[in-house]
Amino acid sequence: MSEPDPLAGLDPVVQESTPAIIARALRRAISDGTFAPGDQLGEAALARTLGVSRGPLREAMQRLTQEGLLVSHRNRGLFVAELTPEAVVDMYLLRTTVETAALDRVLGSGAAAEAADELDAAVDAMAALADEPRSAAMVAADLDFHHALVEAAHSPRLSRVHETVLVETSMCLHAMSATYTDAKARLTEHRAIADAVRSGDADRARALLVEHMRDGLDRVRAAGLAS
Repeated sequence: MSEPDPLAGLDPVVQESTPAIIARALRRAISDGTFAPGDQLGEAALARTLGVSRGPLREAMQRLTQEGLLVSHRNRGLFVAELTPEAVVDMYLLRTTVETAALDRVLGSGAAAEAADELDAAVDAMAALADEPRSAAMVAADLDFHHALVEAAHSPRLSRVHETVLVETSMCLHAMSATYTDAKARLTEHRAIADAVRSGDADRARALLVEHMRDGLDRVRAAGLAS
């Protein structure tokens, strides 16, 4: 009788394709503001900068076009999609729907304390950046808070939907950064949500999250991206 193979339960490692790696790099550049809404992406310059051939670059750009992050203008080329007022409002509608659903699941699952620990850690990271409220690092810490909230729900589908708006969310957060004169309001809103989650107060946590989303949309409007 043969011995069982101790490695039988392991799946082969799937290497990421070059277009997927390029697509991730471009998403990151759009997310962090390196490429702003309306910027044209020149294929030749990008290929040289990234050190890749045009074939996989074109495939990566096609992926981002399908995701709505790039738009093709005939006879002009590819551009980073503009954040139209309608798109921003729709994006905040989706974010509010997904994040309140995640919040409801967290508070109904008995995992509130663990989730609150993650949220508090994210707010602590934001607090460490209080002297630079408009920085890219603050935007990243803000995104980490909302990512932690959705991940705490342990819902693959909610996480997958949330991922689709993270780049646009980052673009909005970068745009609204100018509306923050200091970090106080940002920290207070996020900490209050984390505290409500820890206390298990579902109604308060939900109300605070919805108000936080409303405030975010108002700030994007103040920045001139939505009406």
